[in-house]
Amino acid sequence: MDKNALKLREIPVEGYEQVVEVIYEPADLHGIIAIHSTQLGPGCGGIRAFPYSSFDQALTDVLRLAKGMTYKSSIAQTGTGGAKSVLILKKSQSKTKEMLIAFAETINLFKGRYYGGEDMGITLADLAIMHEVTPYVVGLSLAGSSGDPSNFTAHGGARGIQAVCKKLWGTPSVRGKKIAVQGLGSVGMKLIQHLFWEGAELIVADVNALLVEDAVNHWGAKGVAPEEILKVKCDIFAPCAIGGILNAKTIPQLNCYAVAGVANNQLLTPEDGDRLLQRGILYAPDFVINAGGLINISSEIKHQKYRPEYARERVDHLYDLLLSIFEQSESKHRSTNDIAVEIAEHYLHESRALK
Repeated sequence: MDKNALKLREIPVEGYEQVVEVIYEPADLHGIIAIHSTQLGPGCGGIRAFPYSSFDQALTDVLRLAKGMTYKSSIAQTGTGGAKSVLILKKSQSKTKEMLIAFAETINLFKGRYYGGEDMGITLADLAIMHEVTPYVVGLSLAGSSGDPSNFTAHGGARGIQAVCKKLWGTPSVRGKKIAVQGLGSVGMKLIQHLFWEGAELIVADVNALLVEDAVNHWGAKGVAPEEILKVKCDIFAPCAIGGILNAKTIPQLNCYAVAGVANNQLLTPEDGDRLLQRGILYAPDFVINAGGLINISSEIKHQKYRPEYARERVDHLYDLLLSIFEQSESKHRSTNDIAVEIAEHYLHESRALK
């Protein structure tokens, strides 16, 4: 990479350690790296490649995701901090090896303050290309690395749904429960397989009709249109696609007893947690229930040598953590999201005090 052609622009954002816009025209690269906090360890968060409609939309997304990673890292006690990055693709633009290499070399400039991994639009093959020039990518299909994190995210999501069932119906069994899953990407499809084997009745939606067809044919699901999934009558609604899906407009449309899915940033605003509470809908905070993938890849950073058994035990603990959050929410008459944020902030304050 021609360092003279690399343009880095610092974007001051209150509450964030560092936010940098990255432009490298020879590889048609435009991206953002956002480090929210390294208080608990190196910032860790996926690399997202997406055709954003504007730079401001990309910036909003990466900031929300990076902050969410701080809370996720804190509450799951992963020993990592919060960060995220995005590649801003033009409409119909494809990733290139040159683009990935240039971005990987940019990550090197942070000298271990940021570790990237798989996220929307980024594959294990992409990470392998980036790994050619940077050691600061994790979740690789290599010996000693943690591999595809979606398996652990899906397992954590299934355990979270079991915690919801335990709280609402006195048993962790999902057998016979109607679960509406929005989004059948890498994690969503694995989640419905978990739920199928446990006996759940599945209702699914995705903008990709082929994925819905696969879920119907192979996992006994009922497919509905993407615009209908929020309104469908079910026991649990599981958002596994875009963020901001729970808001003042959509929450009144929900026809469920609980929301428990693995999408990031499901609440558009913190007040939406209160709206769910007011409606009597139990909410599994997203940065808790979807922490499985982070737990998996962070164990690679924390222990140098990856141990899947350690990651599995930590992911299973999300069940107990969510039950504790549900109980505190009920006793304090506060939203589950507020309780989860309070716990995450407590760990952050403890760390600052120790330092």
